[in-house]
Amino acid sequence: MSDDVEIRRRVLTANLDLVRLGLVIFTWGNASAVDRERGLMYIKPSGVDYARMTPDDIVPVRLADGTVASGNLRPSSDTPTHLALYRAWPRVGGIVHTHSEYATAIAQAGVPIPAQGSTHADYFHGDVPVTRGLTRSEVEGDYESRTGDVIIERFVQGQMDPIAVPGVLVDQHGPFSWGVTVEQAVMHAGTMEHLSKMFVHAAAVAPRLRRVPRYLLDKHYQRKHGPKAYYGQKPG
Repeated sequence: MSDDVEIRRRVLTANLDLVRLGLVIFTWGNASAVDRERGLMYIKPSGVDYARMTPDDIVPVRLADGTVASGNLRPSSDTPTHLALYRAWPRVGGIVHTHSEYATAIAQAGVPIPAQGSTHADYFHGDVPVTRGLTRSEVEGDYESRTGDVIIERFVQGQMDPIAVPGVLVDQHGPFSWGVTVEQAVMHAGTMEHLSKMFVHAAAVAPRLRRVPRYLLDKHYQRKHGPKAYYGQKPG
């Protein structure tokens, strides 16, 4: 199986998984993966119904200039955002954008998802941040590219590692997540939605915000992702 066929299959599966997990309704989302050796990003076509999408519909886009490498379908309108993140973060191999209910509600409120407990710490080494709002000129200009820029800006300002904090809320827009693979990006999208629900429920029970102590945050993150990680089984 060629690399092209395999990556198309994986990107299609990732997009369908967003529907299966309840993170996407209608055509409100997209997943992509990058092949850095060939300089291509593969992404969902714009506005195409998930139910009739095939691997051949997945659109290859040149990482260098954003042009479509083959086929007649237009890529997702969020393509420039995905490209900006891939160019900025070489370790990222897959990106997901959704308008999942709880994470989008929190993005519309313009607040981060705080690290309140060990479940959060298993996947995010700190709060899920929220970006600043885009300016009028940014929205009226190259909007999707500027969306990528404000995400990158937020991570630079916060001195955050995008692998350790694999997601963000774009103010008044919605969540983006990523990972080393597109499959991991989907998992992080689902995780962000679950963390968002828990944040809302915790705030209803105890309105005063409680944060997980740093030592517990570090412990749970490092036991899964650190150099001496011991969660799960050894490879091989």
